[in-house]
Amino acid sequence: MEIITLQKIKQILPKINLISEIEKGFISYSENQTVVPPVGELLLEKGEVHIKYGYIKDDGYYVIKIASGFYENAKYGISSSNGLMLLFKQETGELASILLDEGYLTDVRTAIAGAISAKYLAPKNVNKIGIVGTGIQARLQLRYLKDVTDCRKVLVWGRSEEKLVNYKTEMELEDFEVETTQNASNILQPCNLIVTTTPSKEAILSAKNLQKGTHITAVGSDTPHKQELDSEILKMADLVVADSISQCLERGEIYKAIYASKITENELVELGDIISGKQSGRTSDEQITIADLTGVAVQDIQIAKAVFKALA
Repeated sequence: MEIITLQKIKQILPKINLISEIEKGFISYSENQTVVPPVGELLLEKGEVHIKYGYIKDDGYYVIKIASGFYENAKYGISSSNGLMLLFKQETGELASILLDEGYLTDVRTAIAGAISAKYLAPKNVNKIGIVGTGIQARLQLRYLKDVTDCRKVLVWGRSEEKLVNYKTEMELEDFEVETTQNASNILQPCNLIVTTTPSKEAILSAKNLQKGTHITAVGSDTPHKQELDSEILKMADLVVADSISQCLERGEIYKAIYASKITENELVELGDIISGKQSGRTSDEQITIADLTGVAVQDIQIAKAVFKALA
């Protein structure tokens, strides 16, 4: 049994085709080739812990992942994310590896899912990328979008001027041209590819500012009590995509919109079916598309296996 440290994980990840690996996972999930139980969850006063686990049928491993988010950690000078992944052999139940990723693999696989969503749903010509939030995921989403779009113009929203300045400074070192705003309504006007990354419990983006041809990837709302999008946005969308329909019926933007009677389950399409070609993604530049990413265990399975095999 091997313990894989965060340092080793960060060294090997650039050598793995993560988009391809996680796309395969989404396809397996939508083809009912996986066993993924409901999310385990601890909601604490200062943070939250998610326990996700499962396996792909006729595969060699199963994975149990624990990941946490404690959003006030910045004042202590430590990351808001933490956790680990446990990789077991399906045949014997033996523990093959402990991936001490400190939550990093969860952050990365979430960003990869955002890039995959943009690959199939964003307009061909991205004028400007809108980022809602200034944290870890706001950075990673933008970095991995480099793999699917040539656009480097960015408008980022945040509540803190200091965090906006830090974000701008850091991401401009990575060849992005970054503007900042503390008015969320500014995001929907010039940006036609938008990613929301906050743990907000109230809608940040309003439907009245939504433009034709926009794609929004909603990442932050992964529990029943979180929401970043006005549910009217989902009602206006031509295509609403879930990473997991069953999971999104219980959490995230889709859950909120269905509860508000803005959309129905029958309107939903699953991301894996778009990747496989079973369902169409964006078909015109005028469409409004939404991807609701609540995080599926198959992403953890794929990224944990890929790291383990690459280091074997």
